Amino acid sequence: MGIELTTLDSGCCGMAGPFGFDREKYTLSQAIGERVLLPAIRAAGEDTLIITDGFSCREQIYQSTGRRAYHLAEIIQLSLTKRLSVT
Repeated sequence: MGIELTTLDSGCCGMAGPFGFDREKYTLSQAIGERVLLPAIRAAGEDTLIITDGFSCREQIYQSTGRRAYHLAEIIQLSLTKRLSVT
């Protein structure tokens, strides 16, 4: 697709399905996300696309950083659309 990819060694985003929505586990959920993932998202340029297939990961990223993360299928569709419109 002609993209430059950076993969983070972040482990879990901290949300893990409903785990991060549980009141008693919220603080731990945020701490896990703040280890690697969320600071990297905040440091990424506005033109950087954030890609993750997990719904809970996308939700954790949005709620904690305000950035939208895309599913891989959305990125593939975007790539195909841009390619079609250029040629």
